[in-house]
Amino acid sequence: MRQLFKNILWVSFGVVFGVVITWQLSATAQQTAVLPLDELRLFSTVFGSIKRDYVEPIDDKKLITDAVKGMVSSLDPHSAFLDTKEFSDMQEQTQGKFAGLGIEISSEDGLVKVMNPIEDTPAAKAGLLSGDLITRLDDKPVRGMTLDQSVRKMRGLPGTKITLTIYRKSEERTFPVTITRAEIKVQSVKTKQLDNDLLWVRITSFQERTVPDLAKKLTDAYKTNPNLRGVILDLRNNGGGILQGAVGVSAAFLPTGAIVVSTKGQGKNSQQIFKAEPGNYQLSESGDPLAGLPEAFKKLPLVVLTNAYSASASEIVSGALQDYKRGTIMGKTTFGKGSVQTVRQITSDTALKITTAYYYTPSGKSIQAYGIKPDIAVDQNAEGDPNDVLISREVDNENHLKNKQKAEDALISDREKRRMEELQILEEKNAKMTPEERVIEKNKRPPEFGSAEDFMLTQAKAHLLGQAVVRSKSKIE
Repeated sequence: MRQLFKNILWVSFGVVFGVVITWQLSATAQQTAVLPLDELRLFSTVFGSIKRDYVEPIDDKKLITDAVKGMVSSLDPHSAFLDTKEFSDMQEQTQGKFAGLGIEISSEDGLVKVMNPIEDTPAAKAGLLSGDLITRLDDKPVRGMTLDQSVRKMRGLPGTKITLTIYRKSEERTFPVTITRAEIKVQSVKTKQLDNDLLWVRITSFQERTVPDLAKKLTDAYKTNPNLRGVILDLRNNGGGILQGAVGVSAAFLPTGAIVVSTKGQGKNSQQIFKAEPGNYQLSESGDPLAGLPEAFKKLPLVVLTNAYSASASEIVSGALQDYKRGTIMGKTTFGKGSVQTVRQITSDTALKITTAYYYTPSGKSIQAYGIKPDIAVDQNAEGDPNDVLISREVDNENHLKNKQKAEDALISDREKRRMEELQILEEKNAKMTPEERVIEKNKRPPEFGSAEDFMLTQAKAHLLGQAVVRSKSKIE
């Protein structure tokens, strides 16, 4: 069962699924290290045998690059050696623009899994859903490709088309979808004035422009309606991004100087404390991007919406606001990625993205593998979320970093037990469905975030207005 649900998380076409503490754009300093000579001799022997005996010639650079990638990726799901193309892609992603389809992906059982179709992109408009499995890219089967190869196959010039063959587990069907590639410009912050003087703030990812954009949108919203009664901060399906973005978003709602997150790792540079202060969230802008933000946002009642796809930087924000009791966390337990990645440039066009630390909430709690548990558990759908336990989280990655504060055996065992129970319930439900009910189920689509049909948002509004909340029908993590 563990093999069935293993999920080696990478990110492409969207936000950086992880927290990047800093871009170290100078070559990494050479450090003295004792080299394991016997192991290096083994590497040299294997390298020589491949060059001499393999069925066809192999380029030296490809062999070395693939060896380095294998070495780094074996550490944990979030460390990676970035070749020229991947490094360029990551830089584009953190700036919020890139070319492709507009999906965040991972790998599951040799197939490409859609983690999140990014809003207002070709993939989202084509109807792709979180959890969809891509089995073919045009006429090529995905099984047998590396995730890198799949990424490159899906990328292309704006205006060109690609046909994805999709297997949707919830509907037990396979179907083709043709998507036209486009330049993706991700708007990381969206706001909407709701009824009853409530403000909905959605952050889709944490990018270089997230903090100044958030400050502008909040300030404009307050000028439009100075009688705001509460804020709903929506972090659902937000896979993370730049650490400074998470610190700045937290700082918008917390007292100046409050600790947002701390990090601990092997190196001295990994022992850090990040506070709600300009020096901890400034990036390309000059001055404090939050300087003109109305003080009301540090006091207004706040609800934070999360789900299983809220990860990393989203969990930093959720954990900080929960620890200070500044906001009510509502929704589902988050993904559980409590580690920090640093990008170090190796050559002029390659880099090493390596896990350098665990991060901890202000109270000192590690959420690695466990995630942030909501204060009020609420389903995404009015009829419940029976598939929630089937969503892969950090703890389901076979080589994930272990939580140093809690044993995980009970959590893993409970998840596997609940999966088996839920799969049996779903099978029994499907067996009882009429053909007409199956058609309705297949055509059902999740509600758009922020719409009138958004059940979780409706419950957040009810909570802020002091009304009864419909709590989750499922057991939370």
